[in-house]
Amino acid sequence: MSTYIDTSVLGAYYCPEPGSRAAEEALRRVNSPVISVLSEVEFWSLVSKKRRLKELNERQARGVLDLFGNHVAEGFYRRLSLSPEHYLKARQLIELFAIPLHTLDAVHLAVAITEKLSLATFDRALAAAAKRHKCKVMLVK
Repeated sequence: MSTYIDTSVLGAYYCPEPGSRAAEEALRRVNSPVISVLSEVEFWSLVSKKRRLKELNERQARGVLDLFGNHVAEGFYRRLSLSPEHYLKARQLIELFAIPLHTLDAVHLAVAITEKLSLATFDRALAAAAKRHKCKVMLVK
């Protein structure tokens, strides 16, 4: 089964942080990793934030973005474009859930559900929402 890779996993995989080893092990277990164009934008935002907070210097940030860009270009990830169906599903998830979802998390989960993908994430709330909606989830720890 293909697995949608949440930005939390991408960030830990490409940027040195405590969850990096777990993210690498999780990605090795995935046969067909999938991201969306939203994942790319969110990832760039994450790296930019790490640069502003001085968690990465400029050279490191450029290296991370170049490596991620190369992986995307080489087809390591299957890239999905977002459609109105994904946004409508995200709205439904936000309306129906007792579990609070951030807007972008709702869109990521909507993509996984709509495309019948499992979801890999570090985010416990997102994992709980995925389980509640019968979406197979890999909670990376």
